[in-house]
Amino acid sequence: MDTLKHLFYDYLISVGFSEITSKYLNMITLAIVLFLLVLVFDFIIRKILIQIFSRFASKSKTNFDDLLVKNKVPRNIAHILPLLLMLEFIPIVLTDFSYYEGVVEKTLQVFSILLTLWIVRSILNTVKDYLKTLPRLKDKPIDSYIQVFMIFAWVIGIFSAIAIITGIAFIHFITGLGAASAVIILIFKDTILGFVASIQVSINDMVHIGDWITFDKYGADGDVIEINLATVKVQNFDKTITTIPTYALISDSFKNWRGMVNSDGRRIKRLLSIKLNSIKYLSKNEVIKLKNIQIISSYLDKRQSDIDTYNLNNNIDKEWLLNGRNLTNIGVFRKYAQTYLEQHAAINKGMMIMVRQLAPTTQGIPLEIYAFSSDKRWENYEYIMADIFDHLIAAVPYFDLELFELPTNSSFVTS
Repeated sequence: MDTLKHLFYDYLISVGFSEITSKYLNMITLAIVLFLLVLVFDFIIRKILIQIFSRFASKSKTNFDDLLVKNKVPRNIAHILPLLLMLEFIPIVLTDFSYYEGVVEKTLQVFSILLTLWIVRSILNTVKDYLKTLPRLKDKPIDSYIQVFMIFAWVIGIFSAIAIITGIAFIHFITGLGAASAVIILIFKDTILGFVASIQVSINDMVHIGDWITFDKYGADGDVIEINLATVKVQNFDKTITTIPTYALISDSFKNWRGMVNSDGRRIKRLLSIKLNSIKYLSKNEVIKLKNIQIISSYLDKRQSDIDTYNLNNNIDKEWLLNGRNLTNIGVFRKYAQTYLEQHAAINKGMMIMVRQLAPTTQGIPLEIYAFSSDKRWENYEYIMADIFDHLIAAVPYFDLELFELPTNSSFVTS
């Protein structure tokens, strides 16, 4: 070692250089030689490790090792030995400059912390990519957990670097930060909230990547494409991206359409408003006329027979339709709509099908259609719903009913 320390110094003195000049030139020459050796050594180690990992990855059945290569884990690990080589030989290079030796050693120690963080980040990114390939985990907020680990790693790394630079023992440095904990919590408030929210979202199974959510407060209506520590990204149906704070998922209300997507049908829930003054009892002639509508002709035969039997047995005076039991046009239309839905090819027959009458309003009496389409795709769903209501709206006049609509200029006839 002593020979290496003054490898060029003795020669420089012998050829006539001054002592101080010889020391500087000796140090510079040794530094250049060490730097070149480290570069060559780093290149060789890196090539060997990458080659070994690549061959192993090509033969193994799992893709984890392929992801290690993709995320540059072997490349980063290869820098460890050259760094140790520099730490070993720096005291030799700077043997005559003890002050600079301390500065350079601290710089290399700080760099070793950065290198460790790079390696940890590469490994965590590999774990993240691998977990996302697993079917049971691909829709979980893995990014959030990886980011939390990296934040803790960076905090520890920064504190370690400061402790090395200042010369304070790491444990004493951490203890001294206790007084500043309130400030640290304030700085990392959003990170802490996001971390807690990510855990709750995952545990409670509130949102998966790929879910369709509607979040009116943030104008989001589309598919979740990313969940990380601070934000949730939603790709809206117009292809814009909405960014939502992760903690908003547990502090505000939003709609997740996963239940509909996983079910056997998509709900149709829409109403027709019937004008009150168009509702009436049906006379026998009107009932006979409506029997021409094929899908309810058998219903009208049976229903009218039951009504006639009841009125006859109870001696009901049918001079007035109000007396006894009668069919109404809205009741027959409701039955028609129910039967039409039950026979519609695009309606899921295994789920609820209902046509119900709601409470009268100032805009007539609502007749609500409640059913589920077999096809849940948005464009097909809209087509099915429009097709049903096109038919029902056109069918209303056949029952001497009218739909309510607010009057317009064309509603007023001038004489």
